[in-house]
Amino acid sequence: MNQSDICGATALELTKHLRSRALSVREVMEAHLRQIERCNPHVNAIITLVADRALEAADEADSKWTPNADLGPLFGLPIAHKDLVETKGIRTTWGSPIHRDFIPKENALIVDRLQHAGAITIGKTNVPEFGAGSQTFNPVFGETRNPYDLSKTCGGSSGGAAVALACGMQPIADGSDMGGSLRNPASFCNVVGLRTSPGRVPKWPSGNAWSPLSVQGPMARTVGDTALMLSAIAGPDPRSPIAISEPGMPFRGPLVRDFSKVRLSWSRDFGGLPVEPSVSSVIESGKHIFKNLGCLVEDDEPDFTGADEAFKVFRAASFAQSYGALLKTHRDLIKDTVIWNTEAGLDLTGADMGRAETLRTELYHRVRKFMEHHEFMIFPATQVAPFDVEQQFITEINGVKQDTYIDWMRSSYYISITGLPAISVPCGFTDTGLPVGIQIVGRHQDDFGVLQLAHAFEEATQVWKRRPPIAED
Repeated sequence: MNQSDICGATALELTKHLRSRALSVREVMEAHLRQIERCNPHVNAIITLVADRALEAADEADSKWTPNADLGPLFGLPIAHKDLVETKGIRTTWGSPIHRDFIPKENALIVDRLQHAGAITIGKTNVPEFGAGSQTFNPVFGETRNPYDLSKTCGGSSGGAAVALACGMQPIADGSDMGGSLRNPASFCNVVGLRTSPGRVPKWPSGNAWSPLSVQGPMARTVGDTALMLSAIAGPDPRSPIAISEPGMPFRGPLVRDFSKVRLSWSRDFGGLPVEPSVSSVIESGKHIFKNLGCLVEDDEPDFTGADEAFKVFRAASFAQSYGALLKTHRDLIKDTVIWNTEAGLDLTGADMGRAETLRTELYHRVRKFMEHHEFMIFPATQVAPFDVEQQFITEINGVKQDTYIDWMRSSYYISITGLPAISVPCGFTDTGLPVGIQIVGRHQDDFGVLQLAHAFEEATQVWKRRPPIAED
């Protein structure tokens, strides 16, 4: 296999070749490092690279290979971790000049699990400052560009991860999602991003261990690869009080399922959100796919009253907890949107928090009852197509003003506040060649069902195979 073959292969294909010794781990590592050297200067997705360390780890992995060795499900796969998770001995900045030189002394739990499963750390992927906003730029490393159009954004906050995947610089990627940070960049970059159920992938360290709002999860170019990675990072841990007790192993099971007469709801706009026509057109083109799979598709959506207010309150509270102290000491080094969101949290009252909890609870039960009749819900993953990389955030959609830097992400965070698992899977391209993802939402903790339907959709469309020219040159 040449470099293009290796870097274009799925993670499942690569693990098969590595286990059979058709490829050595060093060959796979060297191919991806060459791809990084060739592509990364154009897109700025991987912002810290530990090539020598990765090659040493590849040689060590090769030395341990035997026909009967327990190699781990991700054996030999290169991975760069999102620069919001701590990596032992490797710079972790959160995209902030405050932390530009911070080197952790231990790994985050998700990094430990990936390495234990056989993946090899090659560096870190770019993020917005403190992961705030779905546009990946920061004052430490600059902006990350969309590989399908270098003048456009890749989304965020897992933007560097999505671009590294799309360009073939890594076969799997870790990410996190509060208001759409796995699903938004996946949609913008023609890859797969799964917002897992809260507790499916336990978080450590975490200063807000009881919160269901921000989750960690897998990204990949295919749904099968996403499920493979999830199998390695899911499972309980005593350091997470909301961790789901089920192990990760079942996610390695077959994703094939008969969807005949499975009922799902279809919503173009969540009952009234503005969605760009170019996005709506692509999403509508995917509707017949679900019908061809045998699904019973009904135009409908639950009542999302209160979703916006509840999400913004809990998000603001989390910002106050995380960055309130930093405002007192490093205000001049924090971007305006983070300051605004943190101060909004500091201004919250007990009554505000109580009302938000009531709204969230009422919403959960409305959606729960709605989904007694519909096993899945289908929505746009984003309300807009990838926009100019110099624009920090969307201020209007179809003439409708977006009041804050996160309003344009409602198509993602309306789902976040419900706590349901959701995935963005490639759906198609706009007339100008920009990717658009479709969002599949499942019932409470049915991450596997979401993966199954996404896999069926992916198999029927094959959209994921359209790679950016920069990855093939």
